[in-house]
Amino acid sequence: MQGMSERRYAARVGLSRGAIQKAKATGRLVLHEDGSIDAEASDRLRAQATDPSKTRKAPKNEPKLKPVPEAAVSAVGETLKEQGLAAPATGGGTTFLQAKIAHEVLKAQERRIRLQRLKGELVDRARAETLVFRLAREERDAWVNWPARVAALMAAELGTDTAAMQKVLEAHVRAHLEELAQPRIAF
Repeated sequence: MQGMSERRYAARVGLSRGAIQKAKATGRLVLHEDGSIDAEASDRLRAQATDPSKTRKAPKNEPKLKPVPEAAVSAVGETLKEQGLAAPATGGGTTFLQAKIAHEVLKAQERRIRLQRLKGELVDRARAETLVFRLAREERDAWVNWPARVAALMAAELGTDTAAMQKVLEAHVRAHLEELAQPRIAF
């Protein structure tokens, strides 16, 4: 026998004998005249024809993978926790499956937000804040101008001086608006 048997070559490259038989049948291995496998030539042919991302182990000449930043690992953990899934332990590594699940969850969330925006269910935050600010200012201005509009009517009903009534109403409205402007923190 000039080359290697299927079993020896399978052990050498870390594949099953069935995978080697399939590669042999489809012409992806170089064979000697006696049917044995030319290991070096077959390795070169397999290296040219094999997609590195589909292999089980990394090629020997490829550098080791860089460590994942802690910020990325914590982001994966937060995403998994938000979805009620098991997050990696602090200081422990994130498994590929956990990272893939987090990635898919984030993609789904992004698509949901994009769909909501297209449907008109989601609005731009800056635009909404501007609108709320404008509405609050209009409401405040309406209350500030209210005493001047109603002071004469109220004074006539009560039989008092219009200027004094307007002064008292303005003082109470301004005091109430200042009270409303104070931040209220409720947890």
